[in-house]
Amino acid sequence: MERELALEIVRVTEAAALASAHWMGRGKKNEADDAATSAMRSMFDSVNMAGTVVIGEGELDEAPMLYIGEKLGTGNGPEVDIAVDPLEGTNILAKGHANAMAVIAISDKGNLLHAPDMYMEKIAVGPRAAGKISLDDPIEKTIDIIAEANNKRVHDLTVIVQERPRHEEIIERIREKGARVKLFGDGDVGAVIATALPHTGIDLFVGTGGAPEGVIAAAAIKALGGDMQARLVPMNKEEELRCMDMGLNNPRQLLTLNDLVKGDDAIFAATGVTSGELLEGVTFLGGDLVETHSIVMRSKTKTVRHIKAHHHLGSKPNLILV
Repeated sequence: MERELALEIVRVTEAAALASAHWMGRGKKNEADDAATSAMRSMFDSVNMAGTVVIGEGELDEAPMLYIGEKLGTGNGPEVDIAVDPLEGTNILAKGHANAMAVIAISDKGNLLHAPDMYMEKIAVGPRAAGKISLDDPIEKTIDIIAEANNKRVHDLTVIVQERPRHEEIIERIREKGARVKLFGDGDVGAVIATALPHTGIDLFVGTGGAPEGVIAAAAIKALGGDMQARLVPMNKEEELRCMDMGLNNPRQLLTLNDLVKGDDAIFAATGVTSGELLEGVTFLGGDLVETHSIVMRSKTKTVRHIKAHHHLGSKPNLILV
């Protein structure tokens, strides 16, 4: 992939964040998602690449979603696979809560797992514990491994888990082991990435969430030098067949980071919509001036860029709420 593509992709996440930020706290998650999707699609039209959506929000007839198989970009430039979530955390944004983001992952063609829209077990850690985790290990053993790798006492370790009934048992086991638990509501892409960023204080992510979000987060984990494993959780025969149609002969096989994102070159970009651990949200500064905060990273070079930008919305009338 071309180096310039990383910065071009940030323009796409910025557009989605700007468009959806107007809907913050208004209680209308579908309108916010539609705004983000439309802005993202429009900005993609200016990017020099021949992209194909392999992880999107819907199928061909589910407009205006960015659907699986949709072609994006000018058609000139590298052939790439694209995983998108124009608004990761639609409920978060509708309620005005933290950690809503616009996110994209891009890799060379054929290198992103074509994960179906179903549940996925996930475990993620930062660079110090890379290569030392196994999704099949009991959580108690994993905590001991992470504590040693991160040079922390168990009771100083922080495990981030989505607050859902399905996680009640593992939360209790983590607490009984003596580690700290940080719960979050929606938006597990940011929670996974937090494990690989030292300033967050998060040491381990465990839990079951969306498979598409897992692949998107894996691109960031790869760029940050962390590690991640996963396993799809098909709930019925139909979902098992979908896994097999996407190339997984064993739908419940253990997926390593290199299964989720193949090769050594992937790009992850995100722009905050509401503030959280990873990014600051969109800030309306008065008049038509708006500030965004983004992060973009590339696994091939391990470069991580934090970008603060000021936008004059008067020059972008398509982003104005009407």
